[in-house]
Amino acid sequence: MEASHASLDILSDPICPWCYIGKVKLDRALAQRPGHGLDISWRPYQLNPEMPAAGMDRTEYLETKFGGPERARAIYGQIRDAAIAAGLTVDFDKITRTPNTFDAHRLIRWSRSDGHQQTVVDSLFARYFERGEDIGDRSVLMEVAAEVGMDSSVLTRLYDEDADRDLLTDEEMMARQMGVSGVPTFIIGKEFALVGAQETSAWLDVLDRLSNESDKVQLPDA
Repeated sequence: MEASHASLDILSDPICPWCYIGKVKLDRALAQRPGHGLDISWRPYQLNPEMPAAGMDRTEYLETKFGGPERARAIYGQIRDAAIAAGLTVDFDKITRTPNTFDAHRLIRWSRSDGHQQTVVDSLFARYFERGEDIGDRSVLMEVAAEVGMDSSVLTRLYDEDADRDLLTDEEMMARQMGVSGVPTFIIGKEFALVGAQETSAWLDVLDRLSNESDKVQLPDA
């Protein structure tokens, strides 16, 4: 049975490892339910909204955020284990800078109109977590866009004009006002929310419940 066309809004940041892990687990469920019918949109949420435009040294960032190098290594060791368990290939040692992700969020937004949003999100995650690329660098973002055939001249103009800054800022502020304090956050049908990297089995349960329009969706515990 084909699922009803519910919306799935995913609040995420492309430098969030749990968002990457969560996407992989969701994708596996979607692949097992090809008739899911979800209308998926990726929404902006910056983990570091005050990050300088040029980003900052990765070691300095982690040690400041986690209170020292030992704790940073311990936490990212756990994240690496979770990523490997999810079947991802990550190399945190390649990451030398923590970027400001606002321009990446703009690219994600603009890519939706061309139907390339999922691919762009995949590319940003892979470039950052597997290749250590600076996804705050517009040249890297233009490479991502070129991969999916987006018009480089249009994107250059949009970036030069600082397009959609207020729109994305307002959208993120609204999410915070609604109580979103971490990502990934998945909002289903603009009514139910799941927070964190859910297991594929949990998503299969959600998709199966959505497939019967007569059922009121009761989401599993996060």
